[in-house]
Amino acid sequence: MFMTGLAIRSLWNRRLAASLTVVAIGLSVALLLGVERIRTDARTGFTDTISGTDLIVGGRSGGVQLLLYSVFHIGNATNNIGWQSYQEIIRHPHVLWAVPLSLGDSHRGFRVVGTTKDFFTRYHYAQDRSIAFAEGQSFDGVFDAVLGAEVAEKLHYRLGQRIVLAHGAGDVSFIEHNNMPFTVVGVLAPTGTPVDRSVLVGLEGIEAIHVGWEGGAPMPGIEITPEFALKTDLTPKTITAFMLGLDSKVAIFRVQRDINNYAGEPLLAILPGATLQELWDLVGVAERALLAISMLVVLVGMAGMLTVLLAGLEARRREMAVLRAVGASPRQMLVLVIGEAGALTAGGMLLGVVLLYGVILAIRSYLQTHWGLHLSAGPLVSRELALLSGVFAVGLLAGLLPAWLAYHRSLADGLTVRL
Repeated sequence: MFMTGLAIRSLWNRRLAASLTVVAIGLSVALLLGVERIRTDARTGFTDTISGTDLIVGGRSGGVQLLLYSVFHIGNATNNIGWQSYQEIIRHPHVLWAVPLSLGDSHRGFRVVGTTKDFFTRYHYAQDRSIAFAEGQSFDGVFDAVLGAEVAEKLHYRLGQRIVLAHGAGDVSFIEHNNMPFTVVGVLAPTGTPVDRSVLVGLEGIEAIHVGWEGGAPMPGIEITPEFALKTDLTPKTITAFMLGLDSKVAIFRVQRDINNYAGEPLLAILPGATLQELWDLVGVAERALLAISMLVVLVGMAGMLTVLLAGLEARRREMAVLRAVGASPRQMLVLVIGEAGALTAGGMLLGVVLLYGVILAIRSYLQTHWGLHLSAGPLVSRELALLSGVFAVGLLAGLLPAWLAYHRSLADGLTVRL
């Protein structure tokens, strides 16, 4: 206890160098914990994007590709699904519910999702949480639209506002459906999922804005009015994908096999959870690389502490000699220097944790709004505590070299004047 107090007082006498060392360690620890917190929360948000859906069905392609365009709205489908095929599959005896999805249009860079009102009750995320409305209600008319939270906030839309959809899913579209504007009737509460960045309309609305189109483009010289479109048959001809809920978990693989072997057209059914894990494994390399870089930064901070201790040890030869002269044993000198290393590391760790929570509280709202990433400000979890324990152990190891030198310094060496 005496040597610990002595180590603290010794560091206080060298507080400028000690403070800079603590700041360096604190920044590296904050980076390490920040990368780990982002990695953990990103993975949680990633896996929580969809839950409660047993199968997702799309045109025959890769499972990851199907998941990306149907759930994350990244990329486009290679093939659509015929409406007749959809009707036949949902009559399967084990199918409890189905939600169709029609993609391919956009609004000012945000994806438009054509679906049914069942989407708002059947789509779940974050361990079975349901979609909620911040204001308004679900679409009811053909030209009604419901906005995700991010769409409404970024574009400053309100209920009753009229919006125009564009053909194509890119940020820039040269073909807009100006002749058939939609009216905003609802705004969803934030979910932290791609739903926040979506404009949801009915399947009939998607069909209506494409009345008079042939081969993916409007027929020249023909102006279709909303009144004319409403008089036509708005039953979808094709959809992009659909989600299925089954009456039993035992039946999942049987229904999946039946869909994959469907004779009407080539289809693919995937299990969202398994495909999410497959997708995360693909991006896991970048995750591990970031963690490795942050660990290297911690090692650089520890190297700085080692430099400070070694430089201070050389400048404190007479201090060490006085301590030996008044009865301090070599073992106590060892404990003194290791105690200084431990104090510097502990101070840096404490500063790093404070910086971590300060940054999280400062930017979490921005990340949630603009990136859909929810950062938790909860207490440190077991993996983070393990990382801190590892940092403290490395700090003590970094103090072993100067401690070993102090241990072997003799009294005569300390009192000898070197020319």
